[in-house]
Amino acid sequence: MLLDTERLILRRFRPADAPALAAYRSDPAVARYQSWTPPLSETDAVALARSFATGDPSEPGWFQYAVELRADGCLVGDVGVRLDDNRMRADLGFTLAADRQGHGYATEAVRAVLADLFGRGLRRVSAECDARNAASARLLQRVGFRREGLRPAYTWIKGEWTDDVLFGLLAEHWTPGPGTLGG
Repeated sequence: MLLDTERLILRRFRPADAPALAAYRSDPAVARYQSWTPPLSETDAVALARSFATGDPSEPGWFQYAVELRADGCLVGDVGVRLDDNRMRADLGFTLAADRQGHGYATEAVRAVLADLFGRGLRRVSAECDARNAASARLLQRVGFRREGLRPAYTWIKGEWTDDVLFGLLAEHWTPGPGTLGG
């Protein structure tokens, strides 16, 4: 376990996560605004889980947290963090299984990751999302991010140009919410 909340455990991925990872990342509704194209085979999911497991959340680069429900040990999603080389800034992204959306799990997981990052002395966390992804934008604003800009027709993905909405959160604007470390 790397981080935990009242309902969640955020931990390293392991090969046994492959079936659940393949299932939620193969869902077209989950993949709609993401960089990958479904389906994700179980073989590819094993390789992806192994790749995710090798990261170090305290080192520059991407680290992917597996988000597990404390109650039943079910993998329900992931939160990715790209720590900058200066270890003072990071980028954040998240994915949650469609059947687990709307229960506050993504909000709880993101708050736990933010509490950890700001607790380690980071100055800024950034995020971006497809402008059509209203649910992700609401989540980011709910946890304290501020909308900082719009990049029209910025990303070419899945055969179309999409607008990107940019968000940022400074350490001095961070307020831990209920259920987070320090909250």
